[in-house]
Amino acid sequence: MIRFDDVSVTYRGGVRALRNVDLRIDDGEFVVVVGLSGAGKSTLLRALNGLVPATSGSITIDGTEVVGAQSAELRAIRSRIGMIFQTFNLVNRTSVLNNVLMGRLASVPAWRSTIGLWPATDTEIAMQALERVGIVEKAYVRAADLSGGQQQRVGIARALAQEPSVMLADEPVAALDPVTSRQVMGDLRRINRELGITTLVNLHFLDLAREFGRRLVGLRDGEVVFDGDIADVTDETFRHIYGRAITDDDLLAVDGEPTE
Repeated sequence: MIRFDDVSVTYRGGVRALRNVDLRIDDGEFVVVVGLSGAGKSTLLRALNGLVPATSGSITIDGTEVVGAQSAELRAIRSRIGMIFQTFNLVNRTSVLNNVLMGRLASVPAWRSTIGLWPATDTEIAMQALERVGIVEKAYVRAADLSGGQQQRVGIARALAQEPSVMLADEPVAALDPVTSRQVMGDLRRINRELGITTLVNLHFLDLAREFGRRLVGLRDGEVVFDGDIADVTDETFRHIYGRAITDDDLLAVDGEPTE
């Protein structure tokens, strides 16, 4: 489904964020990407949906080329890719339901979304997405009144409302406590299993990667230095990916109170 062929990304100033990346990701896979800050994890995801242009190489999704795609093509590509952000990216002053409905923007005329006159079918899709992440009772609550864990679930529901074939999660638990982090990762893995949505998750915490991952991709200085089954990953694998000994900062603490 997803192919990276010799993909490089160089930012202004000459910083090479990705170097000659080759990856094949099949339909329905759940892939965890790890690496130090600056290793290229976020760039990898953002290059996939065209938010960051690849400097060279080819990226295809179901045979559709992302690199060099024109505006209309990019909009079509992004409509099939749900994106979950570290900082949630919600509109805090409006309701949870309205936030989730923003995942339907590509599917309705602009005038409907502008005046808030959403078709009943789209509202039902949004409510089903909220039910799938377990917070449908919060549909009419302002997003600002939710806990961090609940806000991230809204972010997942918004991505689900797109009815995507691919889900990208960029450090989705970085702002959450340990218990809530595991709840959110459990939601992502369950959705992948139940709906078969191809899912790529960037993580910093190695124990979370080992607990929830199926396939692990390790990035170091923009290069893929490991790609394999999580069952084959050892502490030495992580040391190779990180280029140093593993520290407590690389692991998620086991304490902390749950966030509803």
